[in-house]
Amino acid sequence: MTPPKPITVLLAEDHAIVRQGLCALLDQDGHFKMVGEARTGREAVEMTRALRPDVILMDIAMPVLNGLEATRQILAANPAAKVVILSAHSDDEYIERMIDVGVVGFLEKQTSAEILTKAIRVVAGGATFFSPSIARRLNTGARPRDRDGLLKPNGARLTSRESEVLQLVAEGSANKQVAAELSISIKTVEKHRQHLMDKLNIHDTAGLTRYAIAAGVIESSVQLTIV
Repeated sequence: MTPPKPITVLLAEDHAIVRQGLCALLDQDGHFKMVGEARTGREAVEMTRALRPDVILMDIAMPVLNGLEATRQILAANPAAKVVILSAHSDDEYIERMIDVGVVGFLEKQTSAEILTKAIRVVAGGATFFSPSIARRLNTGARPRDRDGLLKPNGARLTSRESEVLQLVAEGSANKQVAAELSISIKTVEKHRQHLMDKLNIHDTAGLTRYAIAAGVIESSVQLTIV
């Protein structure tokens, strides 16, 4: 009998030691085949488009493009893609936000190898899978709220492009760098920044950075000193 085809997996994680550990773990299991490792959300989007993996393991906090926006772009291009979040962040707001986008699984990083491999098999088979503690919380009331726009603490909704600009600005990129990264003009970047400030009622880069941290777009450790 011909053995079943391995489940192809793309890992999106910015910490090299975590990538190495997860890849070693999954490579030891004959049911899986690692097809790519993305260090940023932007790489995850591009590699998913090129490699078409069965399952994408996605961290939330990544540079250039965070896991939320990367997942949003992946599923906009391919709604059938199966994204499982593997993150240290498991607050209800993070979980609801990712469910809103369309992920099929959410695992805490301290999850066991057994649960991780089970989750990959389950979602590859067409079902959903959440860490036991998260599943209990979902069953007691946490539910998706709104798929239109990025949910934010003050209720403002940002477009995907505005969210990209917000992250890059909060990470310390100048307008010229943002333009190069997103392949848009500097004038367009300036317009997006102004729209962000108008929507959020924030009037300086330091304020945008604080907002990005509060909203989970970047981690506090990413914040740069702004003068």
